[in-house]
Amino acid sequence: MPDIKSSHNTMSRKVVITGMGIYSCLGTDLDSVKDSLWNGKSGIVFDPERKAMGYRSALTGYVPEPDLKSILSRSQRAFLPTHGAYAYVATDQALKMAGINMEYLEKNSVGILYGGDSTAEPTYQSICTMVEKGDTLRCGSGAIFKSMNSTVTMNLSCLFKLRGINMTVSAACASGSHAIGLGYLLIKEGLEECIVCGGAQEINKYVVGSFDGIGAFSIRENEPEKASRPFDRDRDGLVPSGGAATLILESEESALKRGANIIAEVVGYGFSSNGDHISTPNVAGPAQSLRNCFKNSGIDPSQIGYINAHATSTPVGDKNEALAIAEVFGKDMPPVSSTKGQTGHEMWMAGASEAIYSIIMMKNGFIAPSLNFENPDQDTALLNIPTERLETKFDMFLSNSFGFGGTNSTLIIKNR
Repeated sequence: MPDIKSSHNTMSRKVVITGMGIYSCLGTDLDSVKDSLWNGKSGIVFDPERKAMGYRSALTGYVPEPDLKSILSRSQRAFLPTHGAYAYVATDQALKMAGINMEYLEKNSVGILYGGDSTAEPTYQSICTMVEKGDTLRCGSGAIFKSMNSTVTMNLSCLFKLRGINMTVSAACASGSHAIGLGYLLIKEGLEECIVCGGAQEINKYVVGSFDGIGAFSIRENEPEKASRPFDRDRDGLVPSGGAATLILESEESALKRGANIIAEVVGYGFSSNGDHISTPNVAGPAQSLRNCFKNSGIDPSQIGYINAHATSTPVGDKNEALAIAEVFGKDMPPVSSTKGQTGHEMWMAGASEAIYSIIMMKNGFIAPSLNFENPDQDTALLNIPTERLETKFDMFLSNSFGFGGTNSTLIIKNR
């Protein structure tokens, strides 16, 4: 195994997590998500509307639409797409957990970095209105703000009075992870004190039709809860899902000054690009992301107690990630699981939600099973994949997120 120990320059500023919020197919708050992880519950369903549209696979994660009528005004809701509503709820939860109220937000500079890479439904609706009515005015004043890729950060920065950095990170299925990593770097370098980080993914019948068209999805429609099978020998494709996840990243100094409860600490961020095929991942790119994360953090692979793998349940993707993890970790192999067995692939939000899932498990002393992992193949057999829930303590985990175009992100987070 190549030497990947660090020669990095230690920075004085630590970056901690003081709040989390989640709105996913496993639950719409941290407690319900914890119960789903503990019990190995799946959030995957069959959607008849997708089948009627001509989907090859009508499987999807199910996420209810939040009712914000009593919380936001009509004009505020007019600018907010459904996945923006998910993000609003998750961010409200996270800020409350962090002990940050509107008075604090109005008096201090707080930024937002949120992962997102599509707004298909609002765009489709606007185009249909223009074509049907022959008049762009009929689209309404909120259409442009709903349909831009930066819709979540635009809306949340206004709703929560955020005056720091304001940017959407579009990096396919690594978007949420990169948002956390970039927030970590900005705070570590002293450019921000507090940043709202996360990822959101719309979950409607318009957004993933093209994915279905390239045969990326599992076709186990007769058994939705068994369709997403990360690392399993009989995996046949991913299951799309979505929602939103928010983490409040803050300098340790800021958190201590506020008297905030520190949940965890971000201690590493690595990234790379495959520079190869636009949709088929390789081994070298993910392996380099892992190595960069270890090198830049000063962490050794032997210190990692758990790996939350990207593993989406595709034949090639899971194989190459297994090979990359085995190449980098060698004999220091901790338990590896993919929560996508329960959630499906939450796409743009996955890096953020999986960080939260892993923190929940770390704080509660267990590792959820890689649901539906029944038989390894010759490559996934290289990993230590639990088939049942492990009740075990660990104080540091690594989370992988990889995306189309070969974008790779790796995070290391430790307990506090």
